[in-house]
Amino acid sequence: MQFLVFIIVYPLLWLISILPFRILYLFSDIIYVLVYYIIGYRKKIVRANLSMALPHLNDQERLIIEKKSYHHLCDMFLEMAKTLTISSKEMNKRFVIKNIEVIKDYEKKGKSIMLLASHYASWEWLITLNQKISFRGVGVYKKINNKYFDKLVRKIRSKYNTELVVTNKTIPFIAENQKKGILSLYALASDQSPAGNRIFHWDNFMGIEVPVHTGPEMLSKKYDLNVLFVKVKKVKRGFYEATLVPITDDAKSIPDFGITHTFIREVEKQIEEAPEDYFWTHKRWKHRRKD
Repeated sequence: MQFLVFIIVYPLLWLISILPFRILYLFSDIIYVLVYYIIGYRKKIVRANLSMALPHLNDQERLIIEKKSYHHLCDMFLEMAKTLTISSKEMNKRFVIKNIEVIKDYEKKGKSIMLLASHYASWEWLITLNQKISFRGVGVYKKINNKYFDKLVRKIRSKYNTELVVTNKTIPFIAENQKKGILSLYALASDQSPAGNRIFHWDNFMGIEVPVHTGPEMLSKKYDLNVLFVKVKKVKRGFYEATLVPITDDAKSIPDFGITHTFIREVEKQIEEAPEDYFWTHKRWKHRRKD
């Protein structure tokens, strides 16, 4: 069954990937109507999230953000498909890293780098970063149940020689690289809710006390990694700008949970600037602490 679904869907994804962007976004508009108005994909979750995270806005203001977020969600899906065939030149035109010299300076320190990202704007196109660094670029990702689509996603995200590692293999992977002296940049989007058995720390996220991922901080401290945050901004449809924000070049000196706290604050700033570009369909506040 998994293979049957894949062979039906893959040709469509490939055809999407060769569409000119102007046609691609017309197609995205059609998918938006289907996903938002007809299917209503996770609409209850999105509305609950927006209500909790943005209580200062009225219903009409949140509805506008809701609709814009679904438009962006559809664009993101098609942009990911577009990555199958997009040229390096086109990718670099559409995803601009404004201050790549920050990573260059960190590379000179001779330590591997932890790059923290969030599910905001276009985290998928961060793979273009691997063309601009001398360290080994590694993306940490969650494995997809359908093994054929998992292979496809790995193919897309491995563009520009980005190496992928599944979340539950991250620790031994980094340990092995450290042992061999392989300098790497590890990119993680860790703003989602941790599993119930991995809750070690709580923090306020958009004014709500929730459990937060502490793995990136733990790894940064254990292996003495430099830590950066990448802030991605949607300039206009299909165009993004990324800004690298230094967090620390001495992780061990930061008080416990300080790196995690700084990361959460940076994610909040992004959301406050343009909430419609955040990935609201995840159950980010499902484990919130009750009064």
